Formats: sequence, C-alpha cells, structure tokens
Amino acid sequence: MIDFVRHGQTAHNRDGRLQGRVDLELSERGLDQAARVATRYTGMPVARIFSSPLRRAQQTAAAIAAVVGRDVVIDERLLELDYGDWDGKPLAEIPAEQWAAWRADPHFAPPGGESLATVTARVADFCAEQLVGDEHVVAVSHVSPVKAAVTWALGVGEGVTFRMQLGLATITTVGARPDGTGYLLSFNDSAHLDKA
Repeated sequence: MIDFVRHGQTAHNRDGRLQGRVDLELSERGLDQAARVATRYTGMPVARIFSSPLRRAQQTAAAIAAVVGRDVVIDERLLELDYGDWDGKPLAEIPAEQWAAWRADPHFAPPGGESLATVTARVADFCAEQLVGDEHVVAVSHVSPVKAAVTWALGVGEGVTFRMQLGLATITTVGARPDGTGYLLSFNDSAHLDKA
C-alpha cells in the first residue's frame, strides 16, 4: 500500500493562495504538522519513502524519514499541479470563466500550466510501479497528486476531485489487488493532528 501524505502548512496555504510549483518552505505550524504526521510511523515497517522535489514536501518527508530510518527518494511524478500563470495568486484573482473551464474539463490547463488529466496520468504511473507485493510505501506530495491517487484507486474521473476536501499533513492510503485494480483504504486521516 501507499500512504500519500500531504505536506504541512506554508505561508501560501495560510494566506489562501494557489501554490503550485512555488517552492516555499514549511511555516512554523507546518513544521509542527510534519513532526506530528511523522509520529504515525513510529515502529512501522516502511519499505520506501518518496517525496516531491518541492521543499515543503521534502521537509515533511524528512520528518517521517527520521522516525523510520530510511532515506527519502525524490520522484518528479509527485510534484504539485503546475498552475502556470495562476501560481501564487489568491483564488479570488482567477477569472471566473477560467476557473469554471478548469472544473468542467480535466484536460483544461491554466495558462502556462498543466491539466488534472496530466497529473492523474503521472500519479497512476507512480502507483502502478510502487504497489508491489505487501510493501508499505510513503509518498509525500501535494493536494492535486493525492486527489489524483484517489481517482486512480476508485477508477473515477478527475471531476470528483472538486468534491474532495484534503487537509494539510493528512494521510490518504491506496492499494492494489493482485490484478492491478486500485482501491482506497483511507482518506484525509488527520488523527495525529488532534493530539495535544
């Protein structure tokens, strides 16, 4: 199975901006969230830890790696959706007609960016490669790739992503049956964040 872990908070998350490929570090709260999610892996036999190359994901992965005693492998397929010209903008600044077009068509790409369909394809490739045997894998990524893993696991279209709410530093777990069919084991698990 693969635990897809969304990174902890950054300043853009806090301020309600689209982050995309903007390479920010975790905020103080994000570092705390990363430490909390890492506690979930204490004593757990994790075979491999992967991370998006963006710093916020790498910092979250490093916290998990310190608990598990594994190195972190960078995998470009775990990168956040490229919002292109929308990167760094508040959601309110995105033209309503472009936002509606993006929500209506998984092949629509923001100006200079990439489509949800492209993200799903690269995440599906990652899942197919890493879901081997009974190994437990951790993949630290971003909101769009994690949602893409869910659409892959459920065999549904990308439009369902707009009906999902995924919190920061949460765990979403997918697996595959022997025939390669994906399944969703858990979504948006945040139990570790509720602890004092």
